[in-house]
Amino acid sequence: MSTLWSAGRYEAVGHRIAHIAEEVLDTVERRGALPGAAVVDLACGTGSAALSAAGRGAHVTAVDITPELLEIGAGRDPAAAVTWRCGDAADTGLPAGSFDAAVSNMGIIFVDPQRQVRELARLLKPSATLAFSSWVRDAENPLFDPVVAVLGPPASSGFTPDQWGDDDIVTERLTPDFEDLDWQHGEHRWEFESLPAAMHWLREESPIHVETFRRADAARQQQLSSAFESALRPHTDSSGRVSFASSYVVVSAARRQ
Repeated sequence: MSTLWSAGRYEAVGHRIAHIAEEVLDTVERRGALPGAAVVDLACGTGSAALSAAGRGAHVTAVDITPELLEIGAGRDPAAAVTWRCGDAADTGLPAGSFDAAVSNMGIIFVDPQRQVRELARLLKPSATLAFSSWVRDAENPLFDPVVAVLGPPASSGFTPDQWGDDDIVTERLTPDFEDLDWQHGEHRWEFESLPAAMHWLREESPIHVETFRRADAARQQQLSSAFESALRPHTDSSGRVSFASSYVVVSAARRQ
């Protein structure tokens, strides 16, 4: 089943945020050994976290709802100890209590949180580790603010991805099933060689943005382009390079016994 994540070229996003996947795995290793561990990577995309975990000695099951992304991930290292599985991150069908760790790099934040937390609690063994990354809402977001300015706020689904970047909301969601919660905050730098390169990334590569442009009529597409250019121009240096920061957090916790 193709999803919006098959639009554009997901790897143009995935490789940019792969360093955050490494931080997620570093967090897991601070809580316990990865060699020989059973790890599930939920909403895995093209598998940066899954492949890193396998490279560190874990036995990994990688789950994503978009088959095109799984195919790319499997092709990145065919010999890796990863089982690629197409499915819903909140309804995997995997055996209960079968994993020592669950990870996700900017993935499960897009899934209904009640369903997702229930599935995480079901999949993990007692005392097992949960570690995932989330974007944190900033006062300014050049990659999102133009969409709201032109198209209005997205239709309400009862949750937004960046709620996982709110410590209080995360605590409320996880505490019934998890303990020893921890937050490690950081900043990701988006960098493009020029404003035209940034616009190409938005219009042709980043899946969410590609799909946003696709769904808009011609007039709105032009308005979106102008709004993105206006938002990005203040972040352009004298050489023409575009660079700005986005806040994120790596959250970890232990499954209650």
